[in-house]
Amino acid sequence: MQLIVTTERAIVEGDLLRYANSQEMAKSLGTALSELAAVEKHMALVADPVQYRTVNEAHSLPRNRRSGLPYDEARQAMASHYTRLGNMDKSRLTADEKAIITARKKNVEAARKLYERMQAKAIGMSL
Repeated sequence: MQLIVTTERAIVEGDLLRYANSQEMAKSLGTALSELAAVEKHMALVADPVQYRTVNEAHSLPRNRRSGLPYDEARQAMASHYTRLGNMDKSRLTADEKAIITARKKNVEAARKLYERMQAKAIGMSL
């Protein structure tokens, strides 16, 4: 999972340097970087069940949980980034660029599933 997030962060950083030709695009890519940083922070938290217990307890209301797991900043950030990639896929891109976006979306989805497994392990829940 770490490799997926690190790779995605590097791609977004490159996009920010090369393609951010409007204030809105720069803002979106900046948000993506902030969200990916949150995912990295939460990966460290979820790896330690004692630390993650606080996150689990803080997300006790049903609207803050999905499939019995905390819908924490990491899961929210991954969902947001997946949507961002989906929006990019709707723009005018070549077939090769669209294939890359599709691969990135699959990677984000795989990272989300891995994170959910880590969450379940940290709180002692089976999926």
